[in-house]
Order: sequence, then C-alpha cells, then structure tokens
Amino acid sequence: MRFMVIVKSTPGYENGVPPDEKLLTAMGKFNEKLMAAGIMQAGQGLLPSAKGARVRFKGDQRTVVDGPFAEAKELVAGFWIWQCKSMEEAIEWVKRCPNPFNEESVIEIRQIMEMEDFGEELSPKTRASEERIRAELASRQK
Repeated sequence: MRFMVIVKSTPGYENGVPPDEKLLTAMGKFNEKLMAAGIMQAGQGLLPSAKGARVRFKGDQRTVVDGPFAEAKELVAGFWIWQCKSMEEAIEWVKRCPNPFNEESVIEIRQIMEMEDFGEELSPKTRASEERIRAELASRQK
C-alpha cells in the first residue's frame, strides 16, 4: 500500500519562520531511516502559501487566486510518499518522526488510490492508458 504522508503547515511557517538546523538534521536522520527500511519513495517540503496559487473550477470557468491562504492548519507544508504494509505501519513511522516544526503541528496520513480501487468504473482502455503513464514515470525516475 502506498500512502501520502502530509505535513500540515503552521502559522509560524506560513509567516516565513524556517525550520532551524537542529530540526533539519533530525528530519534528515529520520528520512535516512525511512530509506534504509525501504519505506520512503519520495518527499519534499513546500514553500509557504504566499508563494502559491489556487485555480478554482466552476463549470468551464477557471479563476486563479494567489496566496497567501488563510487557515495555516489546513495547508500543506510538505509530503512523503511511503510504501507500507498497512495504515498501522504508516502510523507507527509517523509516531517516530520529529515534530516538523518548533510549534504544535499535525501530520496527516492518506492511502493513495490504486487502479483496483476504481473497480468496474475503470475501463480497459483507461486502465491501459494509466499503466503506460505509470511505466513512463517510473522509467524517468531511474
């Protein structure tokens, strides 16, 4: 099972307070453990929402809204993609993670949908197209 592990933003981070060297070192060591265990497939931090944009969809209309965005606790500051045996294993790994900020913070875990999760709705043609895309992405990562 694959999981997206989402590091939620904080007011401090959204206001431009970067993590300190101690935290960066601790997070680096944690990432090394994830890699050694074969768990981590990808991971990145994101810049604060002031440097981002949103695109709202309403029918055929597209509206661009520039950041910053309200409610820091609802924003994403970074993420990992993990391969775990179960949600319980992913939770146990998150519990070992250093606090990603020097303030109260949250990490959310969401299972990534796989093609079989779409069931009958995924036609053979769409499945074949998705498989080609995933194969191409995998070859680019090598």
